[in-house]
Amino acid sequence: MKFSKLSQLFLVSMIGLAAAALLAGCQIVTIDYVFVADSAGSSSSSNGQIQTFDADSQSGALRSGQPSVPSGGSNPVSMTVSSDYANLYVANQGTGSGNGNVVHFAIDGNGVLTQKDVVTPSTPPVAVAVNAAITYLFVVSGTNSATLSVYPLSSGAIGAAASPVTLTVPGYAGDTMVPTGVFALANNNAVYVTAYDQSAYNPGGSTSSTANPGWIFGFGVGSGGALTPAAGSPWKAGVKPSGLVADPTSRFLYATDFASNQLIGYTIQSGDVLSFLINGPFPTGNEPSAVTIDPRGKYMYVTNALDSSVSGFTIDLATGTPTKIVNVIGAAVNSTDTDPVAIVVDPALARVIYTANRLGDSVSGFRLDPDTGAASPTQATPYPTAANPTAIAAIPHGNHANQVTTP
Repeated sequence: MKFSKLSQLFLVSMIGLAAAALLAGCQIVTIDYVFVADSAGSSSSSNGQIQTFDADSQSGALRSGQPSVPSGGSNPVSMTVSSDYANLYVANQGTGSGNGNVVHFAIDGNGVLTQKDVVTPSTPPVAVAVNAAITYLFVVSGTNSATLSVYPLSSGAIGAAASPVTLTVPGYAGDTMVPTGVFALANNNAVYVTAYDQSAYNPGGSTSSTANPGWIFGFGVGSGGALTPAAGSPWKAGVKPSGLVADPTSRFLYATDFASNQLIGYTIQSGDVLSFLINGPFPTGNEPSAVTIDPRGKYMYVTNALDSSVSGFTIDLATGTPTKIVNVIGAAVNSTDTDPVAIVVDPALARVIYTANRLGDSVSGFRLDPDTGAASPTQATPYPTAANPTAIAAIPHGNHANQVTTP
């Protein structure tokens, strides 16, 4: 069959347009940088590192971004990003020389991390948080004790800590408290710490105390970072509280109970005092390990370590009551790779969540329905990482309006 010149030109044009459309469709527009803390070798005793991934604006899929950088120690366990997305803080729990520290990295506009300064608490760090004003870094530390330290920040740089506060339960001062998490309220007024009493809860070992095992400690944050215990602190928090988060308006606080498979909710009252949500606690999957709330304060997501899944909840904005989200397929959980232990919502559009899967050596991604909070797997999830990823953080990239609820 012969074609006229006009037909040939039309065919060539159509092929060109199709090729251009295909290339445009394959082009990835990065909307977030996702940071994952893991071990560079095959075990947690290997040197730690931070991997950087680029998140696609359309699919939420991840691809390798900037080269990995050393975390500044071994066994990184916690990360936090400043509210201006210019600073990253990593807690390395490894023991020995040059370990048990918190390392500050500057973040440039392309997601490049540059190590700045390092502080070493008296005991190995467990979790870190930065207040919204970027004036204080909160570090909770200790593997058989619980200490909260406040470090002043100046343009992200870490200063000398004020006197640390030892966390004990009244009447049980001799018990062994093990910290698990820390969270600073968005209004900059208070900080909360989760811990459990190992003298009262010690699976596989002996116990010597009749105290309630799980606790939340609350402190008002004053001038110079001075900590003032809130009236009634500490408050009971199940058996082994693990994850801790507050909504963006600083009205509600939530803690996951790893041992009891539940989510415990509190109302934050005047003076940073906590009171239980009257219709809680709320069931989760097995061994809930971490929790996050989307930047709009509408949805909450919990990682279930034993189930290798994520549970979603809608939050009643008036009462703080969480209600499980049932997805279109009829499931209330979303399967991840093995042992999810950390979770983050993308800050640019609040449309994707990512989990760090410690035993899966991977990150799992889920797209969120902005109207219902229901989740569906992102393209090509899960995404391989190095060994034992334990912490995850994200920052927005490009000229995008961040999804934020102002307190």
